[in-house]
Amino acid sequence: MRITKITIQNFRSIQHAEFTPSVFNVFAGQNNHGKTNFFEAIEWFYTGSGDLGQIAYRRDRANEVSVEIEYSGILAGIDAVKNEGTRTKFSNFADGRDVLRVIRTSREPSKRLLWDEGKGEWTAKNFAGFDKAFNDCVPRLQYVATRARLSDVSKWGKKTPIGEMLSGVLNAILETSAPYRDFKAKFDELFTGEGSEVKQELDKLAGKVKEYLEQQFPECTKIGFGVTPPIFDDLLKSFETAVDDGIETLAEEKGDGMQRALMLAILKTYSDHRRDADELGKRFLFLIDEAELHLHPTAQRQLKLALLQLAKNGDQVFINTHSSVLVADDIEGQAIWRIAKNLGATTINEVGAEDKPDLVFELLGGSPADLLFPKNFLVVEGASEDHFLSRVLQRFYRDQPWVKVIRAEGDHEMQRRSMHALNVAFTPLYQTPVYATRFVVLCDKPHADRQRDFEQFLNAYDALSQSGQIIVSPFGALEECYPAPWRKTADEVRAMTSKDKTALATEVGLNISKVEFEQEMPHIFKAFEAAWARAHR
Repeated sequence: MRITKITIQNFRSIQHAEFTPSVFNVFAGQNNHGKTNFFEAIEWFYTGSGDLGQIAYRRDRANEVSVEIEYSGILAGIDAVKNEGTRTKFSNFADGRDVLRVIRTSREPSKRLLWDEGKGEWTAKNFAGFDKAFNDCVPRLQYVATRARLSDVSKWGKKTPIGEMLSGVLNAILETSAPYRDFKAKFDELFTGEGSEVKQELDKLAGKVKEYLEQQFPECTKIGFGVTPPIFDDLLKSFETAVDDGIETLAEEKGDGMQRALMLAILKTYSDHRRDADELGKRFLFLIDEAELHLHPTAQRQLKLALLQLAKNGDQVFINTHSSVLVADDIEGQAIWRIAKNLGATTINEVGAEDKPDLVFELLGGSPADLLFPKNFLVVEGASEDHFLSRVLQRFYRDQPWVKVIRAEGDHEMQRRSMHALNVAFTPLYQTPVYATRFVVLCDKPHADRQRDFEQFLNAYDALSQSGQIIVSPFGALEECYPAPWRKTADEVRAMTSKDKTALATEVGLNISKVEFEQEMPHIFKAFEAAWARAHR
């Protein structure tokens, strides 16, 4: 089950908005244009809480507030409802239809109305029984606001994600744990049994207290001091989260970027936990406010890929951002929306391929001075080439046009099997007129199991091959063409880890001489010359 349509009326700065989201949605816009208002409208739909005097458009209570959400795939959602009575009522209401329309309005904010297709009207009859119970019949909302903190999800509590996960997992373990049963028996022996020294001393103390109490209340016949077995939940109240990134530290003492990344990781794990446990609301709706907050651009891109995986697993993701990094990459199933404000009213419009460059330009600052583009690009296969070539360029060729080395990013196993990662890396350049006839691609000699993929790659971009923009190394790996003493055999290369290769690339890049590079690695020098010759002047 997922959201297929949202209609908002008179919520804060949003006078009217109607759109059909995808499974993965990026909302971009400037500060104070209404991105958070949109997320809070969805939150209000789920909770019904908030001051209507503050929520209403222009703070005018005469403006009726409403948020309507249409869900599709409800027949599958019905199967996820564990309460048999609710599931039966839900099924009867759906009557075979796979779409459900639900609305909350300011006229009666404590209730949501369902569209009865058979009667052609909104009905307040909630098959779940009451408003909050209805949330178990639709995707579970997980709203990560900018004000959210790591402690909101990582501290122990009955309603926190960590608390819900641990209580379910640990209680199941303790039910069958012989050591835990032994612990409780030993506790009784030490603190509550008749032979317990602790109990005997407590009884003596209770007797003395009783004597003094009888002086004021003669009817008091007994005082008892006892030690009750510890409640397991109480043991976990001191639960802490530590992160070891070289030095183990409490998570709360890490930087803001690490804390926010950990918070999102816990929420994603919680989503998996709910699904694996087959609990109510096993599909999630994630709202991530200012997803780039405290994150380096590389970490932003990694976050986007991680959230995309949630969408592929059946959840629905909405993120809002000021970052061009979260907008620039094209991903299947993604929809990009521009949130803007005109005369005080927020608008939400989908951004097509033709409008995307303008949005990215705006997010980068809106000035050509902000776009520090290189004169040309040299596309290489992996991290080793990037580490080595970038250092050689910096050491020996600063007087040449600036050439930026970019590497093929992607799944390492996929990169080993095919040309997919390299194709992904340079396709944006190939489709950009500014660089289409200028950039250069440097490839390793393909292994036998990649020869067919390589030939398909060359055939697909025959014009680049004919123009000399694709240069193929005579070796199967960069490490095989280093000068001595760094050169490796093919067998030695296969035994190296990725970390070994990048460390070696850095070492060679910092120590190779210009003469060694140009004479013993001529194919790479040729790639440099081709990139310089084609560079913008």
